[in-house]
Amino acid sequence: MKSTKSRALALAFFTVIYNMLEGGVAMWGAALSGSNALLGFGLDSFIESLSGMVIVWRFWKYDPTADEEEIEQVEQKAARLVGYSFFILGGYVILDSGYALYQKEVPETSPMGIGLAIASLIVMPVLFLLKYRLGKAIGSRSLVADSKETLACLLLSIALLVGLGAHALWQIWWIDSVAALVIAALILREGYETLEEAEDAECSELPAD
Repeated sequence: MKSTKSRALALAFFTVIYNMLEGGVAMWGAALSGSNALLGFGLDSFIESLSGMVIVWRFWKYDPTADEEEIEQVEQKAARLVGYSFFILGGYVILDSGYALYQKEVPETSPMGIGLAIASLIVMPVLFLLKYRLGKAIGSRSLVADSKETLACLLLSIALLVGLGAHALWQIWWIDSVAALVIAALILREGYETLEEAEDAECSELPAD
């Protein structure tokens, strides 16, 4: 149990620290270059760290000696909070991508932005698999949901790189924004399903009349 708690906390702390560093670098680059793309990337990273913070709270509060009812109550609260973070992230992506489409913003080719996106392509798949497998192994809905938010970060980075490539090769400016809107819809659906599962688990524990 203690080993499980330590592994979950290590993954959660890494998620938060990585996203905060990624967001900080992106915001610093945006301040130097005036890049709206880097600004959006940084804000996105900060929002994604919310889910990791919830998992830190969930497993920091988790006591291996607690009874199953206490553990389940903490798990339900954590799952709901992660579900809400999906809505925050999805809502932001919709607003940001919708505004880019409305303004017909051309993707900005920033070496720093490309570097950050490539780093996400390397780090996020590994982080997703580790969290997903651990969450499934210990039956933690909140950790599984958090892993899917990490996957969303990976998909958004792919959309950014695809958009930059499409613009460089064929002068198509809208692909990354449209792809981000599709990903946002998936993010919102995952948030809804996470909240629904938490509510179903809570209802199943209520005593029958």
